[in-house]
Amino acid sequence: MKAWICLPLLALVLSGCAGKTAYRDSCANQIDAAWKELDIAKAEGFAGTVSYSKALSLLTGAKTQQQFEAYEGCSKKAEKARFYIRESRAGR
Repeated sequence: MKAWICLPLLALVLSGCAGKTAYRDSCANQIDAAWKELDIAKAEGFAGTVSYSKALSLLTGAKTQQQFEAYEGCSKKAEKARFYIRESRAGR
């Protein structure tokens, strides 16, 4: 009787863990690219500094989400950070 209860529960737990890896590679790649872009970015003017700060904040949040295996949110935040890095370079 216990086996009939434990087996489906175990399958559910394992499938939940497997589902978290969908955005893992995207998250890691986006974060790596964004950090490299941020390292070479130079903020132009006050508006550029604001965009640079937004990008840095988003990257920090993305890294935190990566640590907690929230890969989809991580990937989206890193993508937004890359947008703000481009804006910072353009002085916007």
